[in-house]
Amino acid sequence: MVSTAVAGHFIDGKQVRGSSASGSNAVTNPANGEPLGNVPDGGVEFADRAVRSAKQAFPGWANTPVGDRVQCLFRYKQILESNIEDIADIVVAEHGKTKAEAIGSLRRGIDCIEYATAAPVLIMGNTLPQIAVSTSFCRTEDEGGVGIDSQVDRVPLGVCVGITPFNFPVMVPMWMWPMSVACGNTFVLKPSEHDPFSTTRMIELVSDAGFPPGVINLVHGGPDVARALITHDDVRAVSFVGSTHAGAEIYKTAAASGKRVQCMCGAKNHSLIMPDANRGAAVDGVLGSAFGNTGQRCLAGSVVVCIGDSADWFVPALVEASKKVVVGPGDQAGVGMGPLVNNAAKDRVLSYIQQGVDAGAYLVLDGRECKMPKTGCFVGPTIFDRATPDMSIVREEIFGPVLSIMRAETLDDAIEMANRSEYGNMAVIFTDSGNAVRRFTRTIQAGMQGVNVGVPAPMAVFPFSGWKNSFYGDLHANGDDSVRFFTDSRVLVTRWI
Repeated sequence: MVSTAVAGHFIDGKQVRGSSASGSNAVTNPANGEPLGNVPDGGVEFADRAVRSAKQAFPGWANTPVGDRVQCLFRYKQILESNIEDIADIVVAEHGKTKAEAIGSLRRGIDCIEYATAAPVLIMGNTLPQIAVSTSFCRTEDEGGVGIDSQVDRVPLGVCVGITPFNFPVMVPMWMWPMSVACGNTFVLKPSEHDPFSTTRMIELVSDAGFPPGVINLVHGGPDVARALITHDDVRAVSFVGSTHAGAEIYKTAAASGKRVQCMCGAKNHSLIMPDANRGAAVDGVLGSAFGNTGQRCLAGSVVVCIGDSADWFVPALVEASKKVVVGPGDQAGVGMGPLVNNAAKDRVLSYIQQGVDAGAYLVLDGRECKMPKTGCFVGPTIFDRATPDMSIVREEIFGPVLSIMRAETLDDAIEMANRSEYGNMAVIFTDSGNAVRRFTRTIQAGMQGVNVGVPAPMAVFPFSGWKNSFYGDLHANGDDSVRFFTDSRVLVTRWI
């Protein structure tokens, strides 16, 4: 479990304590308010030290055979497997996830490591011999010309940076750094200041896996540290996950500084319920999607559109199922939903609940009155019915356990309502109709789609493919996109005279 201490930076293979002059922020357990420790509040100088360490390590690491690089990842995977319970306990304590959610997120992160170990295949280039013939150096017409061969190699970029959010403090960083270093880059990670201890522990273990000093570094801090990293002259690429507001600014700033950038941002995801849907699958899928991780994830299904008469059976069944969700500390057996990450998050969610009431939506399940601990950052499952697209609870990302239900006469009406959103992260449909699925998948404006699943989270071999204001950039995290994001293509044209 976390002890009261200051989270240290990890630079050049060593733990580095921040200076007292930079100050620190307290980290508390959101379930009970108990202090867990402190995280450095500033320290741009540490960001520069981390980048310089990564820059110095890059030539040697890039020239290390890729087969040797991934051996470090194979060892690291085993180290994580051995420490998964302890790291999950840290996540539960500082974030508030249930133990099952914490372990599940670690498993998804380990999937990314496994995918990155395939780098010897993933970064292979292509060749095309005799792509052309040159006659400019032929002495006679009988010589016929000199053959020209071409090839393309995928080569590492240099120093890469990752800026990650609080909601998945271990999984999201593993979307970034394992593939980056497998491709031959070096890496600097800045985790969220809200729950830094699990990320710090994860990075400290890289030395045990045999990664050379400087290949992977970690620095703590707030927006000033993030800005120092994304504008640093020696940084080549920036990967970010967080809010749309922050992502838009990071994309603009980093791209203007000549970086390659990918920013995975906010969402307002829609679940469409057809009258012919399997009722149990629809209720269970939406329940887990809306209230899993206490709604604090960019794949949370926070809006439902009931089509035709599906609301007649779906709404009562969902309300009854939601009432059975046990809300409490994530380390207690039987708990299905933990606290929000801090009091600011709780206040924001409570504000949105009141906005929904004021706008005239029907509050059919009030999470403010849920049976839950009196202390801590708890809000229970909350459901609004008969919401409309113009309401803030439908338009804006709440990032909490608040579900809004709208109603539509037809599938086309429902798709039109969903497509009004400025976001396009994910959308799902529950139906037994192949025709409905085909119309949905071809016209819904979301990069990740699901059929009869509540959370269509791609496995590591596929990209995390948000659209619209859910993503800024050209290449997404994970899958083939991640290989291309963390490498440059180098083309060679050869002619032997």
